[in-house]
Amino acid sequence: MLGERIKKLRKQKKLTLEALAGKQLTKGMLSLIENNKANPSMESLTYIAEQLEVDVSDLLDVVNAEELRETLEKAEKIYNNDLAKSKDKHKQLIDLIEPFAENLSQGYEAARLLEIYSYSLFREKKRGWEVYCERAAKMFDQMNISANRSAIAIHRAFTKFLDHEYSKSLEVFLCERSNIEANHAYIDPLTRLDLDYHEAVLHYAVGDSKAATRIMESALTFSKEKKIFYRIDELYRLAAAQAMMSQNEDQKIYYLEKLKQYGEFADNLSSLHFYKLLNIMILISEKHQYSQALEEIDLLLAKPKTLEFYDPWFTLEKGKALYYLGRFQEALLHLDQIVIPDVHHPFDLSIFYVLDAFKALCQLELGNKEAAMTAIERAVENFTPLPDTPFKKFTLDTHARISL
Repeated sequence: MLGERIKKLRKQKKLTLEALAGKQLTKGMLSLIENNKANPSMESLTYIAEQLEVDVSDLLDVVNAEELRETLEKAEKIYNNDLAKSKDKHKQLIDLIEPFAENLSQGYEAARLLEIYSYSLFREKKRGWEVYCERAAKMFDQMNISANRSAIAIHRAFTKFLDHEYSKSLEVFLCERSNIEANHAYIDPLTRLDLDYHEAVLHYAVGDSKAATRIMESALTFSKEKKIFYRIDELYRLAAAQAMMSQNEDQKIYYLEKLKQYGEFADNLSSLHFYKLLNIMILISEKHQYSQALEEIDLLLAKPKTLEFYDPWFTLEKGKALYYLGRFQEALLHLDQIVIPDVHHPFDLSIFYVLDAFKALCQLELGNKEAAMTAIERAVENFTPLPDTPFKKFTLDTHARISL
């Protein structure tokens, strides 16, 4: 705001209130102006600008370029903080950018601040984020900056994804991508891989595995041609999970091996944990090697610091293995302690929604028919809007069995 800009420039010039006020303003009036409690006349504003050795435009609606760069630098530092370590980071960003938001009109710094501001408003569930997002998108279009423009496209689509409106999310994404490709003469390779990956995710989410596989394989081919490893681990994970869901044995083996090779090459623990998770799921659901699966899970759970995100996934598999080994009470104990992580893709949701089916089976074996019915009905309700997967079929079959 005007007063804050005057105060900041005064301090940068190492001027006191008396020195800046000079002979034409009183110290009290200048203090009111700096605290936004009084508006200066144009004559006073011109005088203040002369005293500060800046243009009047630097004090008015046009944000000072240096101030803008400093603000963006602060915003980027906050924005890149881990949300788990800085739970109020989006509120901090709103407070930082809000004084400038209405006057940001040109240049990369202005567009990026608007982009971050709109994301933060969305995360804080505040109205109006769409307006700032649109302003940023138009500015990135004008500057032909495809990376940021594509990030906005992905954000717009995934606001629907987070509400599990998968078809609408895909519709928004395809429209956004079409506009970007029509208006941007050049899309850098990393941005293209971002677009391909997210489009494949959305096609899988709506059950169109054919389109998703085509896009994913195209992205992998492009990545190899350009010798770029960006998104490669996520593409392998997506491909391996899809192969398992569609029960395509050849592709499952191929992509699991690729994921393992990448994880070992890049020393990527997340990729290796996902590889181990899928292999344990195969041991339980396909090979029926429950004791071996349990042994491998316990080895992983003994090192919780290395698991991070995957802890609930392995705990779920432990509950399944215990159920199949006939250790129903112990299985229920582990299943009851699982907190479903913040996941939204139908694949991930399907894996966790089957949790209630196994709780129901344990309750049934323990003679608690009413508790079993409550759990399996909850599982069926959760699966209703999701596309068909082996997990959904298992749950529906379990419902039919318990309902007899």
